[in-house]
Amino acid sequence: MGRECFAKVIIDIGHPDLDRYFEYAVPEHLAPAVREGSSVMVPFGRGSTLRKAYVTELSDVCEYDRAKIRDIASVCEKDVTIEDRRIRLAAWIRHRYGGTMIQALKTVLPAKRKIAPKTVRYIRAVMSPEELAAALETAVRKHYHARARVIEALIEDPLVPFPILARNLSVSMATLKPMETAGILEITEAVERRQRLYGRAATEAFELNASQRSVVDGILGGLAAGDLRPCLIHGVTASGKTEVYMELIAQILKEGRQAIVLIPEISLTYPTMMRFYRRFGDRIGFVHSQLSEGEKYEQLALAASGKIDIMIGPRSALFTPFSNLGLIVIDEEHDGAYDSETVPRYHTVEVAEELARICGAGLVLGSATPSMRSYTRALDGRYRLFRMKERAKKGSRLAEVSVVDMREELLAGNRLPFSRELTDAVREALGRSEQVMLFLNRRGYSSFVSCRSCGHVMVCPHCDVSMSYHKSTGRLHCHYCGHEEAYPQVCPKCGSKYIAGFRSGTQKMEELLQKEFPEARILRMDRDTTRGKDSYEKILNAFASGEADVLIGTQMIVKGHDFPRVTVMGVLAADLSLYAPDHTAAERTFQLLTQAAGRAGRSDDPGRVIIQTYTPEHYSIETAAKQDYEAFYEREILYRRMLGYPPAMAMLTCMVSAETEERADAAAKRLAALAAEGEGQVFGPADDAIPKLRDLYRKVLYIKAGEGEQIIRTRNAWDRAVENEPVFTGVRLLYDMSE
Repeated sequence: MGRECFAKVIIDIGHPDLDRYFEYAVPEHLAPAVREGSSVMVPFGRGSTLRKAYVTELSDVCEYDRAKIRDIASVCEKDVTIEDRRIRLAAWIRHRYGGTMIQALKTVLPAKRKIAPKTVRYIRAVMSPEELAAALETAVRKHYHARARVIEALIEDPLVPFPILARNLSVSMATLKPMETAGILEITEAVERRQRLYGRAATEAFELNASQRSVVDGILGGLAAGDLRPCLIHGVTASGKTEVYMELIAQILKEGRQAIVLIPEISLTYPTMMRFYRRFGDRIGFVHSQLSEGEKYEQLALAASGKIDIMIGPRSALFTPFSNLGLIVIDEEHDGAYDSETVPRYHTVEVAEELARICGAGLVLGSATPSMRSYTRALDGRYRLFRMKERAKKGSRLAEVSVVDMREELLAGNRLPFSRELTDAVREALGRSEQVMLFLNRRGYSSFVSCRSCGHVMVCPHCDVSMSYHKSTGRLHCHYCGHEEAYPQVCPKCGSKYIAGFRSGTQKMEELLQKEFPEARILRMDRDTTRGKDSYEKILNAFASGEADVLIGTQMIVKGHDFPRVTVMGVLAADLSLYAPDHTAAERTFQLLTQAAGRAGRSDDPGRVIIQTYTPEHYSIETAAKQDYEAFYEREILYRRMLGYPPAMAMLTCMVSAETEERADAAAKRLAALAAEGEGQVFGPADDAIPKLRDLYRKVLYIKAGEGEQIIRTRNAWDRAVENEPVFTGVRLLYDMSE
C-alpha cells in the first residue's frame, strides 16, 4: 500500500468568503485522477450529502484528526463547467506564480453580489442628420463645448444611454434639458434591461484592405485546421489591427462562441468600447477599475447568463465567465500594465495562453512593438506570426522622426527642457490650428544620475544597468548585485562638475510650456489629474473635441489614441526610461518611443516627432527613430543572451520584506543558501531599489535557469522552509516570474 494522500478542497466557490478549506483523504484508486484544480464529489455535512468540491492542494501530511477525515467519493470527469475551467486556471496560476490557492481563486472568481434594478435615461436625436450638423456648427461657434460633444455623439448614434454621455463625455442634465427644449433631442426613461445595455443592434461589416484580409484569413484558416498556437500580429501603428480583431470576433460569434478583448489602459476603454459598439451593438460588455464592484459584477453576470458575448477591458476582463469562449484578443500585448502587481503576480499573456488551452480557444496578440518574449516565440514557431507593414488609411504615412541631442542644446546656451527644434515645431503647429502632444515618461520610482555636459550615466560596472541615488546613504546603489559607490563630485568621463539626477515632472513642464506659449490651451494627463472616476474620459474628450491645443502627459497618452489633428509629438526625456534600473529598460524605451511616434500624423496631415535625449547613440533610440523593430530586436536579444535575461533564460525575482533590516537580511541569506542547493543560479541578496517602504525593510534575490519549472521547484522549497524555519517568522516573500 502506498503513502496516503490528502486533499484540501473548497465546497462553494461562489460564496463571498472563499477563505475556507476542508480536508479529505484521496482513495488509492482515485489518486491518479486527482490533481490540483480537479472537481470531485465529497460527502459533506452531518448527512454526508454528496457535494461538488474543487481540489486546491495535495499533500502526504494530514493536518487534522485522521480518524475524522472522510474519503473523496469520486472525480467529476464529464460536463466540464465554467467553474471547473476557472478552478483549473487558478491552480495553474498558483503553480506558476506562487501565493496561495485562495489568492489565485480570488483573482479568477468574482464574489456574489445582489443587484437591484435601476432606471436608465436614453437620449434620442429628434433632428435630422443635416439639422444636427447645423446645430453642431452653431454650438462650436458659440463655444458650447458640452453641447457640441452631445451633438457629435448623436450624429454617430441617434440613440445613446445617458450614463455613456455622463461618464465619458462629461455631460450633465443641465446641458441636455435646454437641448430638449430646443427640439434637438428627447430624454426618455425606462427600467434597464440587462441584456440590452445600449439599445443598439449589430451593424454590417466594413471593407478590409488586402493586408487586413490576409491576416484574418490566415488566422481563421489556422484555427479551422486545429492549429491553436497563439497568433502574433506585428503591425505598425495605425495599420488597422482593431478592424482585424473585429472581423475575427464576428466570425467567432457566428459559431456561437464568445470573445474577450483586453486593452492595457483604462483610458482606452471608452474609445475601444465605442468602436466595438458601433460594429456589434449591445452584444458587448466592459469592465475596468473605475467601475464600482456592483457594476463590475453586473457585467460579469451578463456574460455568465449569455446576454452578452464580447467583453472589453484591462487584464481583469480575462476572467470573464463565458461558457463557450472562442477567442482572446490582447491589444498592445507588450504593455507593462498587463503585469499584475499584487499576489499572485501573474503575466496576462501567459495566463491567457493557459486559458485558451483549457477552453480550446484562439489567442491573438497585437502590437507595433511586440514584447521580446512574444517575438522570440513567434520566430521559433511557438506562435504564428503575421505582419502588417503599412498604415490602413490611404495617404497616411509614418511620421517623420528627428532626434535632438540635448547636450548640444546645453552647449548652445539653451537651458530649457524644450529644444529649439521642438519649440519651433510647436509654434508652427499652433499657428496652423493643429494639435500637439508632449510625452514625459515618469515610469519607475527613482531618477538616474548623469552628467549634463557629456551625457554619461553612472552605471554599475557588474550589471550594465544604471545606479540610483539613495538619499538615506548619499551613495549610488545597483539594485541587481548590491554594488554601491560614492556619489561623484565630478563626471568620471569628462571631469565636468555638472552632475545631477534627472528630476522633471509633467506639472513642471506644464508651467514652463505655459510661459513659453501663453496663448496655448494646455491639458495635463498624469496620475495626479486622473484620480477622479471619469477623469480619463473628460481629458481625452476635451482634447479630441478641440478644447485644448496641447496635451502633455505620461505614458498613458501614447497608447492607442487616435487624434487626427495631432501633427507634432515631442518626447521630452527619452533617457528617463532608458536608464531605469531594470534589464528591460531598453525594450521599454523603444516601445514607448515607437508608440509615441505613432500618435502623430494619423490623418491626411503629415506628422512630425521630435525625440529629446542625452544619449542619441543608444540603439533603442536609433532604431525607434527609424521605427525599425527588427533591428532593435537583433541588438536586444544579443544583450539578453549574453547576460542570461528573459527570454533567453527564465528568471525569478524574490522580494523579501520584514519589520527589521536584520530579519530581512537573515531571511534573504537563508533563501540564497537554499537556492544554491537547488537548480539554477542565484544572485543576491541585495537592497531593493526602495530599501524601506511602509516601515518594511526590503531585500531582493534573483534566480536564473534554463526553464521555468526548474525555478518553480526551488521556489516550492523556499515555501516549505518558510512554513517550518524560525528565521522566516514575520517575513513576507513576493515572487515575480519571467520567462
